[in-house]
Amino acid sequence: MAAKPEYRDRPDVEVALLDALVDRGDEGMTVLELRAAVDADIDAVEEALSALKADSLITVESEERVRVYPHDRVVPDPDEGIDDGPGTLVDAVRDRLGL
Repeated sequence: MAAKPEYRDRPDVEVALLDALVDRGDEGMTVLELRAAVDADIDAVEEALSALKADSLITVESEERVRVYPHDRVVPDPDEGIDDGPGTLVDAVRDRLGL
């Protein structure tokens, strides 16, 4: 599952982190797990996590281990039927032009 479309206009590392977190929403992920899930160096991951936290798109809990969770507003509602698959060429042009 991917993060909601309105959060996909962020830098690639941030979008990849959000997508990974949405996939594991209820259990969250450690920074090490996030680093393994995202193709970026640790500095880029750390910077992206800081930006996402500053924008309140993730929550960080530190009980036994530090775990990162997506904010509820980032997780798509499965009942909305968001189509993650590719659309038609016309749909892509409409989206690109903002129609």
